[in-house]
Amino acid sequence: MRIKAIIFDLDDTLYDCTSSLIDASRKRAAKALVEAGLPCTEGDVYQLQKELTDKYGPYHLVFDEIVQKYHADNALVNIAYKAYNSSEVSEIKLFPDVIPTLTELKDKNYKLFLLTVGVHERQEKKIQILGLRQYFDEIIISDQEIGLLMEDCIHNLIKRHNLDPKEVAVVGDKAREELLVAKSFGMTTIQMLHGRFKNEPSMNVYDRPDYKIKRIFQVPTILQLRNMGKTPDRLKIVAIGGGTGLPLLLEGSKTYNKRPTAVVTVTDSGRSSGILREEFGILPPGDARNCLVALSETEEQEHELYQLFQYRFNRGSLEGMSLGNLLMAALTDITGSFEKAIKKVSKILNIRGKVLPSTLANTHICAELEDGTYVEEEFNVRAIGKKPIKRVFLKNDDVIPLPETVEEILKADIIIIGPGSLYTSLITNLLVSGIKNAIRNSKATKIYVCNIVTQPGQTDHYKISDHINAIIEYLGDGILDYVIVNNNIPRKEVLEKYQKEGAELALMDEGVYNLNVNIRKADLIEDLKQKRILWEKQDLIRHDPCKLADSICRIYAGLPLTAIC
Repeated sequence: MRIKAIIFDLDDTLYDCTSSLIDASRKRAAKALVEAGLPCTEGDVYQLQKELTDKYGPYHLVFDEIVQKYHADNALVNIAYKAYNSSEVSEIKLFPDVIPTLTELKDKNYKLFLLTVGVHERQEKKIQILGLRQYFDEIIISDQEIGLLMEDCIHNLIKRHNLDPKEVAVVGDKAREELLVAKSFGMTTIQMLHGRFKNEPSMNVYDRPDYKIKRIFQVPTILQLRNMGKTPDRLKIVAIGGGTGLPLLLEGSKTYNKRPTAVVTVTDSGRSSGILREEFGILPPGDARNCLVALSETEEQEHELYQLFQYRFNRGSLEGMSLGNLLMAALTDITGSFEKAIKKVSKILNIRGKVLPSTLANTHICAELEDGTYVEEEFNVRAIGKKPIKRVFLKNDDVIPLPETVEEILKADIIIIGPGSLYTSLITNLLVSGIKNAIRNSKATKIYVCNIVTQPGQTDHYKISDHINAIIEYLGDGILDYVIVNNNIPRKEVLEKYQKEGAELALMDEGVYNLNVNIRKADLIEDLKQKRILWEKQDLIRHDPCKLADSICRIYAGLPLTAIC
């Protein structure tokens, strides 16, 4: 049944409540408690609130515990809650993509409802400040003290608008509240991973949302795919590449596809991967390792695994060695093959999806340079300062693909090549003839994600048409359906840092329009103000996982790319 209506929560769904209001509420409660006689400072109470919430979660009775800690009168609990929930509202702003998304949904004739629970006067002020009334068919404020239960609010709403529960999606941040109720009605549930409740674990299948998102602009894409019958368990995404770009894409793809497949290169010869390859005769584990971490179940788990797997020893005989690579090497030795080692790690980490090598052959990428000389191994092919690359090839002529990898490509709905180092992460996979033939024969929508900047040693002075032509040269003409190109130009000072290292922005050029491929432009860059954690090496500009995956799925679903921001 098609989705016809969407019910949105307000706090931490459409605006940043945790940062803008929760902090102010904690300070008000701390002041009220101290003024009422709690024997401590306001700073002590404020810090205790944060510590208790971090330790026990957002549902913990924080003020009860604080009052008990200081052996104070229980009447202070009500004083704290009254101050915390006061109608005072500081300056708040919608998330940047909310209005474009609501407008897009209205244009597609979805009915839009806003359902928020809290002190009526306080919630009404928020709605007025945010200017939301014009975008919703109906707004319901259920007073948390005297209002209806959430179940009754939702039941009455869909009854008034003559909707079947299966025609309704609910978007909110609390899996155990509005989304749990929606799930009990049989509605589609979408959890916004923001604020206090984003890391709350599911207790059972009934409070496990159908989708998890980080940005509101993902909602139209989700609904369009669902209405096409491509729910996360039915959409099949295969991403081909390596390096730092592929994990980013996988991270974003988990929203739309429960089990994405990563096809990784096995020609790496640098750092600890190269040492293990030379000394133990195993395939380089680095790219597979990063993809396995990216496909782990939760963001919190992903960050913890990243720290563990990326840890490099800084002294002794293991200096420079990655712990994740050592684990992969050990499991290769235990299981007897690199393929089985990946499957064993996948089971241990309970990852969502598959990580498959393009081949199990122990081969290297080689290059003929423009001056007629040759270089062997990935480390030398990407070396800075050499002559430009004329062509690349594999050292072995008899490289065959992993059969399971071919099978996954042939079953795919969407095949993505990139982002990543053009020759050493992307084209090296296409040099495995069986991989190239499988992509050609697949009925999937085939998309190449062009790099944002050039890479010294591989694509010096390349324009966008040069990147595309290189892919076409090794894949074949008429195979790609789309190329996605970034159209967000970074700040001048950011580009200057790249220029000092010999890199530059990959620019659109006239040659692009002579190619037999559909070019789609989108803002793909991650907010440069945000703190970086995953997959960061020396890059300052990188693809935003949510924007990238959403743009790809929008193309597949037939939606425009201009709505996201």
